[in-house]
Amino acid sequence: MHHIWMRFFTPSALHQRLGLACLGVGLQHGALPTVGPRTLDHHVAVVINSGSGWFAAPDGRRLAVTAPSLIWLTPGTPHHYGPGPAGWDENFVDFTGPATTTYTELGYIEPDRPLVPLTDTSAPRAAIGRIVQAAHRARPLQEVEAGAAVHELLVSLRRSRADVAPDGDPVLGALARDAFRPLTVAEHAARHGMTPAALRTAVRRGAGVGPKEYLLNIRLGRAKELLAATDLPVAAVARGVGYDDPAYFSRLFARRVGTAPVRFREQQGRGTPDASPGHTPYPGHP
Repeated sequence: MHHIWMRFFTPSALHQRLGLACLGVGLQHGALPTVGPRTLDHHVAVVINSGSGWFAAPDGRRLAVTAPSLIWLTPGTPHHYGPGPAGWDENFVDFTGPATTTYTELGYIEPDRPLVPLTDTSAPRAAIGRIVQAAHRARPLQEVEAGAAVHELLVSLRRSRADVAPDGDPVLGALARDAFRPLTVAEHAARHGMTPAALRTAVRRGAGVGPKEYLLNIRLGRAKELLAATDLPVAAVARGVGYDDPAYFSRLFARRVGTAPVRFREQQGRGTPDASPGHTPYPGHP
């Protein structure tokens, strides 16, 4: 015996330009029918909340599926899967859109890893629940709400992966703590007992970019905070984020942000005379 509930969307080309568009959502449990063999032209995230079953990989291997798990179905890739005799509890979301390419490059969608163990499915189920709510609402907001929830789903699935520590990747955390120190990538790698190549692989797997880009993003983010929330001179801001040469920092900032530090401060500045690098405002600060 099994229970199946599903709804499908037909988003317009305009909705797809938002980046992600939801094509369908389903809540199913029990001794469900086998899926496939088949090939789709869009992505599907199949979240297994409880139970067990199997998945036939493209190379012919038959993999055991044990909840909580995620099955990625990607465009053009044959797939075949189903629950065991006792059945399982499954949610699925079909989606498409140009942002799928970027999410794949960032490692949120993994075509080469169709079966991903999860630690918990509560956050992904909450995102899927928002798609279900959108499916019950009348247009015109239905497709927009569902598409926004797909973005949330991809983030929650990334956070719920069993190979991601609860507090995040320790390598990324250590790099963030040392981001303002004048260290090369090789020196950062040595501090972690890694080769530069291994560090690049770890950072790209965790953040979707290389170490230099990851560190630069942190530095520029902090520089923006200091420019917007303090009256520190640009030279002091540069030193505060790890650049001894203010002119180099200004050129780098302008190239990456699209405007010079002084101009950014004019646009965003909320500085006060007594502000300091260690006391920049944060949400909820009195």
